[in-house]
Amino acid sequence: MGIKDDAVQVRAQGWRTLAALHNLIEGELERALQAKHGLSVVEFTVLDALSRQDGWHMRMAQLARAAALSSSATTRLVTRLEDRALLTRILCLDDRRGIYTELTEAGEQLLVEAHPTHDAVLREALENAARVPELQGLVTAVAASGNG
Repeated sequence: MGIKDDAVQVRAQGWRTLAALHNLIEGELERALQAKHGLSVVEFTVLDALSRQDGWHMRMAQLARAAALSSSATTRLVTRLEDRALLTRILCLDDRRGIYTELTEAGEQLLVEAHPTHDAVLREALENAARVPELQGLVTAVAASGNG
């Protein structure tokens, strides 16, 4: 095995480690958010992204990027959240083809209620992951990135 092969293996192992940590955290968050708030991780992510916007709205394409979803999956998700009165769609006045998505009062309230659960589960999942030797370095990097 040459140097190039070693580099490929290192990258592949890094990716597998990242995927393992992501899956561990996402699974814990999914269970807790569903059980306590009736939200999936991606629904929480969408509500959280909307709450951080100036004026509390985003274009659908921006929301798709924030949630790491395709445009069709974002449309379906927005429809589900709209049916639950957690967000609303608003036609863009400048561009009639553009649609904004905005958090409703009910969506904001649910997010406020869900944030402590999300934050506690995330903290606990990272603490547990730090005890897994293969994940320790990545957990340390994640923790350090939050301090910058």
